[in-house]
Amino acid sequence: MEKRILIVDDEKSIVTLLKFNVEQAGFETDVAYDGLEAIKLVEVNNYDLIILDLMLPEMDGMDVCSYLRNNKVDVPILMLTAKDDEVDKVLGLELGADDYLTKPFSPKEVIARIKAILRRAAKVEGTSISSLRIGELIIYPDRYEAEMHGKTLTFTRKEFELLYYLASHKAKVLSRDQLLSAVWNYDFAGDTRIVDVHVSHLREKIEPVTKKPVYIKTVRGLGYKMEEPQ
Repeated sequence: MEKRILIVDDEKSIVTLLKFNVEQAGFETDVAYDGLEAIKLVEVNNYDLIILDLMLPEMDGMDVCSYLRNNKVDVPILMLTAKDDEVDKVLGLELGADDYLTKPFSPKEVIARIKAILRRAAKVEGTSISSLRIGELIIYPDRYEAEMHGKTLTFTRKEFELLYYLASHKAKVLSRDQLLSAVWNYDFAGDTRIVDVHVSHLREKIEPVTKKPVYIKTVRGLGYKMEEPQ
């Protein structure tokens, strides 16, 4: 079955360009030109990925992303922004976007990002491991969830994929570039700040004291590693 992608942008020329190239790459597409229309489509259809512009009428991309994540819609989101603004990029990731691209972008790069996101999602979903335990943290790959002290923790798709990868390589120091390649499947140089934002989000959810992490440790000058808490 073909993967189905929702394209959300108020610029018709951008929608036409994306729709053509995404369909040429073998995906089915639906389109929406504002945030409210996008939400209505997501509520009645199953999508494998959403390409979501930041600047939208009725309801902007940040609000759409926040609404979907707050309502447990974990479909991967690739956010588009015309602003080369660090605040917008970081905020989008914190709200649950999986990746972002700054306009102008090449269709080739869009397709590469789409395939990378879907490839990684399929890899985690296809694992044969039923659960993985580190300290009080129990990770369930098939459910994209974890438990700690009997409480269920929920994550965005990319947060979970990063958590699972770190846990699968317990005690091993992993550089930001390694994590970017493994979790985001980038075959090109990416922005390693994406990794830092997602690690920060994970710490907020699993660490007893966020500023004194015992699970995900920072190895200065090298990267991160996951450990059994002492």
